[in-house]
Amino acid sequence: MALRIGEIAPDFKAESTQGIVSFHRYVQNHWAILFSHPSDFTPVCTSELGMVAKLQVEFEKRNTKVLGISAGTLESHKRWIVDIEETQETTVNFPVIADPHKKVIHLYDMIHPFFSHTETIRSVFIIGPDKKIKSILIYPANTGRNFHEILRMLDSLRLTSVYEVATPANWEYGQDCLVLSGVKDEELATTFPKGFKILKPYLRTTPQPN
Repeated sequence: MALRIGEIAPDFKAESTQGIVSFHRYVQNHWAILFSHPSDFTPVCTSELGMVAKLQVEFEKRNTKVLGISAGTLESHKRWIVDIEETQETTVNFPVIADPHKKVIHLYDMIHPFFSHTETIRSVFIIGPDKKIKSILIYPANTGRNFHEILRMLDSLRLTSVYEVATPANWEYGQDCLVLSGVKDEELATTFPKGFKILKPYLRTTPQPN
């Protein structure tokens, strides 16, 4: 059965390019992103792992650990990382999980049989410090992911997990947010000391609280 937002992310133990990963223990009190790749030594995947490596500082700023995964072997991953670092001019300093028997891949339903019976699609699971799945993104094999959008999603998830706000279409960090409908008008001044605007009874905005 496919995983859903709000479920506890399944725990697992697997080999990776940085040693054995026990997933829940690895996440600890961090946010985490687990993202799959159809196979090693492929052009789109090479560009994606390179981009994640270049954005590693941004993930660290957000208290977030990233893990890649594909059905390749550990030795295949290690050889591939040499190519990634050479061609993408970066250093891959996050774990890439080796899952040749597809145990984790099936646990997270990363194979969609109408696409392929053997290769994963490009799944992205964003997982909170409570180990619950906060977001699931799915891309086809021939479309590389926009990791800046994934960072934007992460910013929204982190913000809305703490404050009584939602983020509007195309929101970016630092822009105004939307007040949740559960906040009463008489509570606005104390809940949002930076100010607020009432555009409609159901449409209220406030500067980003943090």
